[in-house]
This record gives sequence, C-alpha cells and structure tokens, in this order.
Amino acid sequence: MKSELQIKKTGLYFGSFNPIHNGHLILAEHILQNSDLSQIWFVVSPQNPLKNRASLLDNRNRLAMVRLAIDDNEGFLASDIEFSLPQPSYTINTLVYLSEKYPLREFSLILGEDNLENFNKWRNYTTILEYYKLYIYPRRAAKPSPLAENRNVIMIDAPQIDISSSFIRENIKSGKSIRYLVPEKVRLEIEKGGYYR
Repeated sequence: MKSELQIKKTGLYFGSFNPIHNGHLILAEHILQNSDLSQIWFVVSPQNPLKNRASLLDNRNRLAMVRLAIDDNEGFLASDIEFSLPQPSYTINTLVYLSEKYPLREFSLILGEDNLENFNKWRNYTTILEYYKLYIYPRRAAKPSPLAENRNVIMIDAPQIDISSSFIRENIKSGKSIRYLVPEKVRLEIEKGGYYR
C-alpha cells in the first residue's frame, strides 16, 4: 500500500514551448505555490508530423531552452517523454505510461481554460477526468464549460499574462528585442543559435 507521504503530486504542463517564455514560468510558479502539487513537469511536445514545421524549432533545441529556463527551480522539471512515445501523442497514452513508470507519483494536467471547452473531443477524455485531476488556469477568450463542475477539475485563479511564443518569434524575425519576455539564458541561447530568424 502506498503511503500518502510517498506520493509526489506532479502537474504536467504540456506545450511546444517554441520558445519557453516568462509567461509560462510565472503561471507554473503561481500554480505550484497555490495548489497541492509538489512539482511541475514541462512536457515538451514533439513535432507533429502532420503540421507545418516551418516555425517549430527542433525538439531537442526547444527542450534545451526549457532546461535552461528552469534549471534553478527544484519545483520544475523538463520532460522529453513524448519524444519516444508513438505519434501522434495522445495525452491519455502519456498519462498511462507515466503512471506506470512512476507509481509513487500522482499525475495531474495543467491546462488553459480554453482547452476545457473542447476537452470532450480528446481521446478517452472520460477516463482522464475519472483518474486524473485537471488544474485549469484562466484564459481571456474562454467560454464557460460544464466540465468545470467535475470533481477532478480545479480552477486556479492565476495571473493572465499576454505573452505568446508567436509574438516572440515575430519580434526576432523583425529584429526587435525579446529582453524581459524570456529568461536571459534563453535569450542568449536563441541569439547564439540564430533561432527563428
């Protein structure tokens, strides 16, 4: 029998992180400090073979930038777990795989409120809702969802920061500064690699 003390409550924050920015970090830190989670894993989504690769940086480069961004925070971890799972990656498969691999961790999802609107279109969404908690942070354009009433859906009143990875990529393309939008280590890595030009 697993004792309560052994279980590590772990939030999974999925994203392409193309690139990771300060908005992601502020949100994750807020959720970590205002929930019962003991750690948040940034799960870097692999390139979807069906989507346009033009603006998406290589998997390993995006993972490296996430690691640079969070390396001084013990509450955060960068995960490449979906790189080795069959494509396309369905969240339910990732959850089942991680739950089997790490039996002393209790995994939850961290999602924007806009994802809740279409959550009923996700593969095996009822299974996810039955066995996993969803920590939902607010998004400005999100419509209310009846799923918000589910016992495993936890609404988190997090700050809404209007920074997007696409805005950062546009700034880079047009030669504008991205200082203060991304962690300094990430900014230097983007410059060194000549990413998104």
